[in-house]
Order: sequence, then C-alpha cells, then structure tokens
Amino acid sequence: MPAHDVIEAVVDDGTFESWDVPSDAPEADVEYAATLARARARSGADEAVVTGLGQVAGYPVVLIVSEFDFLAGSIGVAAADRIVAALARATRSGLPVLASTASGGTRMQEGTPAFVRMLDVSAAVARHRAAGFPYIAHLRHPTTGGVMASWGALGQITLAEPGALLGFLGPRVTEMLTGSALPEGVQTAANLAARGLVDALTPVSELRRLLTTILGALRGVPTRMSGPAARQPVAAPEPVDAWASVELTRRSDRVTLSELYRNGVAALVPLAGTGHGRPAIHVSLAGVRGIPCVLVAQDRRSDQPIRPHDLRAAQRAMTLAEEWRLPLLTVIDTPGADLSAEAENGGLAFTIAQCTADLLTLTAPSVALLLGQGAGGAALALLGAQQVIATEHAWLAPLAPEGASAIVHRDTAHAPDLARRQKIDATHLFVSGVVDQIVPEPPGQTPDDLAAAVTWAAAQALEHVHERR
Repeated sequence: MPAHDVIEAVVDDGTFESWDVPSDAPEADVEYAATLARARARSGADEAVVTGLGQVAGYPVVLIVSEFDFLAGSIGVAAADRIVAALARATRSGLPVLASTASGGTRMQEGTPAFVRMLDVSAAVARHRAAGFPYIAHLRHPTTGGVMASWGALGQITLAEPGALLGFLGPRVTEMLTGSALPEGVQTAANLAARGLVDALTPVSELRRLLTTILGALRGVPTRMSGPAARQPVAAPEPVDAWASVELTRRSDRVTLSELYRNGVAALVPLAGTGHGRPAIHVSLAGVRGIPCVLVAQDRRSDQPIRPHDLRAAQRAMTLAEEWRLPLLTVIDTPGADLSAEAENGGLAFTIAQCTADLLTLTAPSVALLLGQGAGGAALALLGAQQVIATEHAWLAPLAPEGASAIVHRDTAHAPDLARRQKIDATHLFVSGVVDQIVPEPPGQTPDDLAAAVTWAAAQALEHVHERR
C-alpha cells in the first residue's frame, strides 16, 4: 500500500501536513542516479519515507511512513536523515509518533554509510521514548533487514499487518547465504504475535480505531473516577484464620481477574503476553474505573504457572509505565512459580530478582493488589509498589503452606499450623506494614461484589499515588 494511502486511512480528513523537504542527492554513479530517477517516477515520491503531522480523532500524531514503491522502501542516508529529523521534531514538540514500516532494509547501493545511519535512527527513537512520548510501530508487508532491526522493532506498542512478511533478513537472501530455507511460517506476523513479539495483528483499515484508543488512554489520569461509590476499605478487620484464608482463595468460585474485568477494569490495549498458551500474567494498557494505567495481572485460572517470560513481560510493562508517566497496577494471585527444568534454564530466580528490583526502583506511581494467593517469589516480584492493597482473605508466604510443611516436618500434614505460625494472613501483613489497606469480605458477598469493591479501592489508590508524585 502506498504511503499516502496509509496516511489517508489513519488521519482525520485534511489534517496531514508534510514535513518533508527536498533532500540532497546522494553521491551516486550514473547507474544509481538513473535508479533513483526511475524510483521517483514509479512511486511519485522523492524518497522511501514520508513524514509529517496529522490528527487522529483530534489527537496530533507525527507519522513516519515507508514508501515501498521507492526502491522497496530501502533506507539510504537521505531517508535516514528524514526519519531522524521527524523524530527530533516530534520530541521537541512532545508529540506521539506512529512509524509504519514496509522496507527491505538498508539501501545496498549506498552501503555502509547508509547502514550506520540506523544507529542515528535508533538513537532518535530512544531519545523520544526517554522523553516520555509514545512511539508506536506498525509493521507492514514486508519489513526486513535494518529497518526491522532498528526503528521497526523499537515500538512501545508493536502492531503488524496480518499476513506480513517480517524478519531479520528476507527469505530469498537467507536461503542463498545459508544454503537452506527457513521453515514456512517463521517470518510471519502471526508467528511473531504468537511468540509475544507483536502486540496485535492490525490491518491498515483498523489502525485508526486502535490508535484512537491508545492515544486516548495515554492522555493522562483524569480528575474523577467513573462508577458508583463503593464500601471504603477499612484499616484492618478482625483477624482471620490463615489456613481458612488459604482454602478460601483456592476455591473455584473465588474472585479472579475475570471478575475484575467485568467490574471496573478495562484492558484497553492488551500487550504481548508469553506466546505460550493462556498467559499466566496479563499485561495491558488499561483503565481502572476511568483511571488510565499499565496493568500487570496474574491470572490464577491460567493453565500455566508463572514462568521467566511472564516476568519479563511484567518488566516490559514497568518500562512502559515509566516512559509513559502512567501509574502501574499489579494484581497478585498465584499459587507459585513454575518448578521445572525449563524454568531453571530460563533463569527463573534471576527474573524474579530483576523484576522485584525494577518495581522497587520504579519512579512511576505504582499500586499492588494482593487479590488472593501470594505464594513465593512469583508473588513477591509484583509486591514492591508504593501502595499495597489486600483483600481480607489474601495471603503472602515464602512458599505454599504445604511446601513449608515439607521443609520443616517432611510432610504436608502440618500445612495449616505452618500457615498460622508464619503470619501469612492479610491482618498480620497490615500490622507488619507490608499492606497499607484491606478490602473487607463480608459474609454472603459474591465474587462480583468483591471485584467491584477491589477495583474502587485500586482506582482510589492509583489516583492517590499519582497525585503524590
């Protein structure tokens, strides 16, 4: 699709203003000069990228769009300079950027001088992100080479055109250099989405709608929460039996992430999960009763325990919250991390430590919600927020009580006693300062009732920590 067709499909009618100026002609021999002339005539463009400012549902957006008909969208020195200039101007103006790529990579006719310009492009993207402004990548068919391995793969949110060929080096060249073809389906948008490298498969026709959602969510924290008032969290309820809480949080009718989604939490833009079945941690650009945030939520009903790549997804969410200046909300509800050779080989202990440190040093506002089970390092990794909320029957332990019993008594029969002795219940967590507030669970309360109370408390906490920053 030509660059201007992409732009027309995305921006409000009549709002696009080109930032492109005629570029200096590169040093070129007669053959390359003729090639450039044919490319201009064929594409109607003067270079392989088009840049400018438009509006999407009234939101100003800088667009950097590949023109594939100009030498397969390849990036030479002039095209790289144009990208860098647009990014720098967007950063100075504090504007979000949409980069829509379709390119074979570095322009081989210009060689190394063009190749090293990918460093300048990558640096400009990094500066834009570090300044706190959104950078959204949309990978069109095809995107490979130096473009894919630089500004194409640096999106805070990465979208891809369904059916697009996406990869480091194109399949024909790969086969010629290695003597064997890559397996069918490897270099596809669908494969990258399945592996958690692409957040959403998005045709150009759907790009405007999704951008509107993203930009609206990134506008910042509103002054009022949406939804009816709920019961206020109490400081600390009457003590509860720790083992009774453990058993309650394991029940099939216990509140889970699903009830939160039905009662005040909206996953506005789901971000890449693990790519391995139903993710154990959900990451999204979300709203909690109207408060925008980055959500990192453990899903107790997942068919998988917490694995290293789940925690890396959580680390990515922390980076996005930091860059977007949005609050982070973590939801903890896990029976524990994956205890397998694969998890050990994947560096489970390392990722728990790194995730924990990232949250503790996060400068963005942060709230942790201990919803139910909090077993081991997988729970601790998401606990170190600036404010911590717990439901009345939530608990936190170094290991599931049965595991603690196995260590101390070499059996599991002493699990109830260990749960009580280890002070894992929410009341003890509050008294010891681990938890800042508790959401009560009165008798007869339904999972939806509890979810509504919890999301109200979370929204209040998000608003509070944001104002405090």
